[in-house]
Amino acid sequence: MNTTLEAREVEQITGYKRPSDQLTELHRQGFYRARRSPTTGNIILEREHYTSVCCGSRPVNAPRVRVPQLRTA
Repeated sequence: MNTTLEAREVEQITGYKRPSDQLTELHRQGFYRARRSPTTGNIILEREHYTSVCCGSRPVNAPRVRVPQLRTA
């Protein structure tokens, strides 16, 4: 079994054929570790990350919002 999803699997998940549209859709769905290959331009998404997000686990590298603190002089 491959450690990354195949191109046809990514296409089925996102509904898009262009890698830029696929990446945008994957990030929208919560797959923050998805990225483009620097050599081929195809999408790289680890199967383990895909499974954990689908099961409801919070991704380790999920963006976090920092609430600004007001200074009290």
